[in-house]
Amino acid sequence: MKRSAHKIALSIALLLTIGVMSSFANTSPSDKSDVIKASFQKDFQKAEIIGLETTTSYNKLTFKMNDMVLYAFYSDNGDLLAVTRNIKSSQLPIQLLLDLKRDFAKYWITDLFEFNGDGVNSYYVTVENADSSITLRANSSENWQFYSKRSK
Repeated sequence: MKRSAHKIALSIALLLTIGVMSSFANTSPSDKSDVIKASFQKDFQKAEIIGLETTTSYNKLTFKMNDMVLYAFYSDNGDLLAVTRNIKSSQLPIQLLLDLKRDFAKYWITDLFEFNGDGVNSYYVTVENADSSITLRANSSENWQFYSKRSK
């Protein structure tokens, strides 16, 4: 479940970081980690870091704040790219929830998260049935848009 949310967040984070990564290619892993942690502490002063995953494309910090587990994505130079959190369907804006129940009544939700990057709040949901897995995206409380489909 969480794996597809992470893949989607990764795809979006990659789009946001193109070009930024090349200028910091010579940063050592420990220096990079220190820069990211310092930026994180500035951005989320009362949060507790649970984990740090560093790849060549992004840096993902799993953290706890206000009894919620969230994920922050950073560039190598410490710029905050996006924040995501898994949510329940009842936390969706009411119109998105109603549209989902109407249009995908024969599907079940396998993944649902809120994404905030570049000041835009979006929702991603993955619904499945016996034959396929569909990921949808919605900005704020607008209508769902097709994001990807995978046959089983």
